[in-house]
Amino acid sequence: MLELSVPKVHIPRWSELPNIDLYMDQVLNYMNETIPETFRPVLEEPCITKTMINNYVKHEIMAAPVKKKYTRLHIAELFVITFLKQVYTISDIQKLIRLALDTSPEDIAYNHFCDVLEDSFVSTFSGEEYTTSQDLTEEQYLMKNVAQSFLNKLYVYYHYLKKDNGNS
Repeated sequence: MLELSVPKVHIPRWSELPNIDLYMDQVLNYMNETIPETFRPVLEEPCITKTMINNYVKHEIMAAPVKKKYTRLHIAELFVITFLKQVYTISDIQKLIRLALDTSPEDIAYNHFCDVLEDSFVSTFSGEEYTTSQDLTEEQYLMKNVAQSFLNKLYVYYHYLKKDNGNS
């Protein structure tokens, strides 16, 4: 296995997300400033745009803003969408978000996604097996695998594609 120092990554938890509703420009600034640098090589730049958000609302991936303001739930969904669209179709992401929200309250579902993504990141890049001390529900196990699929793409980038420097 190639050695790569494992930087600390942090995705804001529910309680760290803005507790006031934001206008589109504020959402864009927040998202593009908050997404971990370590994840950016496999994300589009900018990570999120007005057009992307409008399309997610249009296709009912997320609810429409209320009076042009976006809530904490909108921002949480945008984090999830931003990472997962690298490996899943928008319709698949919509199904996964609905499953998560149907089986857990929004704050718990989002925090679980963040925990799994960060834990999986550390285990993937350190070469350790990712295990949990608790029994996972079927939905939690699915979320672990969903997060892992994004991280596998990121791992391949850092360990092979980055070294290639585009010379195919």
